[in-house]
Amino acid sequence: MSKIFSRLNSLFLSVPLSEKVLFTKHLSMMSKSGMSTVESIRLIKRQVRSRGFAKILDKVIFEVENGQSLSAAFGLFKNTFGELFVSILGLGETSGTLSQSLDYLSSELKKSQQLKSKIRSALIYPAIVMFFTIGVVIALVFFVLPKLLSIFSSLSVGLPISTRILIFSANLIRNYYLFIGGAIIFSVVACIMLLRLPAIKHAVHRFMLVLPIIGRISKDYNMAAMTRTLGLLLKSGMKIVESVSTTSGIVSNSVYQRALKEAAEEIKKGEPLHKYLEKRSGIIPPTVAYMVEVGEKTGNLDTNLLYLAEFYENEVDETMKNLSSILEPALLVLMGAIVGFVAISIITPIYQISQGVK
Repeated sequence: MSKIFSRLNSLFLSVPLSEKVLFTKHLSMMSKSGMSTVESIRLIKRQVRSRGFAKILDKVIFEVENGQSLSAAFGLFKNTFGELFVSILGLGETSGTLSQSLDYLSSELKKSQQLKSKIRSALIYPAIVMFFTIGVVIALVFFVLPKLLSIFSSLSVGLPISTRILIFSANLIRNYYLFIGGAIIFSVVACIMLLRLPAIKHAVHRFMLVLPIIGRISKDYNMAAMTRTLGLLLKSGMKIVESVSTTSGIVSNSVYQRALKEAAEEIKKGEPLHKYLEKRSGIIPPTVAYMVEVGEKTGNLDTNLLYLAEFYENEVDETMKNLSSILEPALLVLMGAIVGFVAISIITPIYQISQGVK
């Protein structure tokens, strides 16, 4: 029942990552000052901008006042806040270090926010160029070409092939735009539904890992998520088996999810984590296995994992910057080619008509 409640909440109640960062930071500060949890949340609730978050905090206050722990109350919204958020709260409550755990959580959420912001920033310019290109094509198809077509058809002038292709494409889009739009929407929805099937999702995620550029980004992003989550859970006092198992539910790629679940089972049998990671060299870089081995031997596994997280987050940032620098000129060339083709297709018959008049 609680799982169904959590899924319904995730559909209607969303919380921006920035709000989560501020919440954990403020709650930690108030907890250190000696203020009760309920009083702290009530005070924070006055400052939140998201209505959804305010409703969640009302429910959390109600649950805590009726005897539930803070982690159990937020556990009702696990799909909104994530496994890591709830687990860290639970560890902090159990060990009596809630404020410290909230500090860890606030810091990690902030870093996650910065990484996602960098990825979005790298994709903004290519998205704008594509949007502008599509807008130009739509304007030409629906507003400019219809007027020119009436002129071309009234004159007995042989149209060049580029113009005939443009006219055919414009007529196709103009006459069947509802069908084309419906087909695109249907395809997108069908892909989303298919990706919910575990076998297809796993196959797609595995394929993504072997793609030239996307594969590297996906690997580095998942390695950053895996090492940071695992390092944070260990730092908060969770045992290695539980930490690895919890991390498996947080990484986005199903290949890494399965690998971490298998790793947890192997650790239960007594195998060190680094030994399992060495076996999965196809998806786990040797550097990670080596750093984990060093951490296990020195007792600094959490520190080494967080260091690796910083490294892979920087790798994602650099790759996205490089990708953006490649995409920008490529998209400009594509846009120029489309606009140039349309311009030539329109100007050429006009020039032929003017020559005929002379």
